[in-house]
Amino acid sequence: MPIFTKRVRTLAGAVLATLTILATPAQAADRTTGPTAPAEFVALSRVAPSIIQEMRYYGQHNFVGARVDGYLEPLCILTRQAAEGLRKVQQQLLAQGYTLKVYDCYRPQRAVDHFVRWAKDLADEKTKAEFYPNVAKDRLFEEGYIAEKSGHSRGSTMDLTIVKLPPRYQRPYVPGEPQVPCFAPKDQRFPDNMVDMGTGFDCFDPLAHTDNPVITGAARQNRDLLKNTMVAAGFRNLPEEWWHYTLNNEPFPDTYFDFPISRCSLSRV
Repeated sequence: MPIFTKRVRTLAGAVLATLTILATPAQAADRTTGPTAPAEFVALSRVAPSIIQEMRYYGQHNFVGARVDGYLEPLCILTRQAAEGLRKVQQQLLAQGYTLKVYDCYRPQRAVDHFVRWAKDLADEKTKAEFYPNVAKDRLFEEGYIAEKSGHSRGSTMDLTIVKLPPRYQRPYVPGEPQVPCFAPKDQRFPDNMVDMGTGFDCFDPLAHTDNPVITGAARQNRDLLKNTMVAAGFRNLPEEWWHYTLNNEPFPDTYFDFPISRCSLSRV
C-alpha cells in the first residue's frame, strides 16, 4: 500500500475520533415523531464519515442561546447530492492535511421559525456580546441576518469550516461563560479548533463577509482555501457568510422541508 494512502487513512481516523467527541449528545435524544424525509436525504456520516460534526443548534452555543426547535439529535442531514459533493471536498482537504467541520446542514422550517421569534423578542439579548455586538437587534431582519425562509430547509445548504489535522482538542462550551466578540482575535474568542477564518461562526458582522478586504494573512488564505475547494466541487458561497455554501444543482430548489433532525426521520441512516 502506498505511504500516501496510509497517511490519509491515519488522518481520517483522527478526524473520526474527534467527530465522536463533538457529536455525542449530552442526553438521550428526544424521539418525538413528525414528518419524515424524502428518500433523497441521507445522514452525512454515511457518505463522508470523516467530516467532523459540531451541530451548533443542537446545543446552547449559538446566537439563540438554546437548543433550536427541530434539532432532536446532533446530526448532519443533507440531500445525497450535497453529501457526495462534500465527500469530494473532504478528499481534497485530507490530502492537504485538513478536514471539513460542519456546524449546520439541513434546517427544518420550525427552526427557522424559532429564529424569527427570537429576533422579534428585542428583550432577549443574552448572546449579543458574542454574536452581534455592533448590530441593534431590531435591525437583524433589515440587514439580512435573519429571514423567514432559509436555503438550509431545502437540504443542500450547509455551514462549515476547515480544521487542521490532527484536530486539536476543543473544550465544551459552558453556558453562561463570559462572551467575547465573534470578530476578536482567534486566540481571544471561544476556542474553536478550526483554522483562523477572521471571525467565529454565525458572526453577524461585515467582517464575516467572505471577501471583506480587511481580512488578510492566514485568515484570507484559509477562506480562499475553503471557497476554492467548495466551488470546484460544485458549490456556491453566500457572500455575506464565509461559512455558508449551497450545492449549485440542488434537487429541491423550491421546496422547504420541516421534518425534524433525527435518525428516525430518515428512511435509511
